[in-house]
Amino acid sequence: MADQPLVGIIMGSKSDMPTMEGCTKQLEELGVPYELVIASAHRNPDKVHEWAGSAADRGLKVIIAAAGKAAHLGGVVAAFTPLPIIGVPMKTSDLGGMDSLLSMVQMPSGVPVACVAINGAKNAAIYATQILGATMPEYREKIVEFKRQMAEA
Repeated sequence: MADQPLVGIIMGSKSDMPTMEGCTKQLEELGVPYELVIASAHRNPDKVHEWAGSAADRGLKVIIAAAGKAAHLGGVVAAFTPLPIIGVPMKTSDLGGMDSLLSMVQMPSGVPVACVAINGAKNAAIYATQILGATMPEYREKIVEFKRQMAEA
């Protein structure tokens, strides 16, 4: 995207991309600039650390972290940044995503990760935009208009 990214999206695997396209499409529809990176908390911990640790300095305001199975990505990212994290638990073949969901919502005190539904990529984008809207009126207006259109549908 041409504008300075405000939302960072991190996924643990390329296989998460089909689901997370709901997130990127929704951000694009709302006019929210984002950046996207694929890095696993388990397979690429140094990359995750560097990306998350520099996120605020790069101008990001909110991070969306999508992961499946052990799903520690959101918590690991939260450990390295002061930014709010929204976790997207991915549906898995083993336990249907319950493993991902529970890994995300059972964070230790002091390391919060907000969490949407299993495969809730679109809601993660909407929630990120609502967070931006708390201090940026142009994004609050986008959400007001989005909700008005939903009510009329």
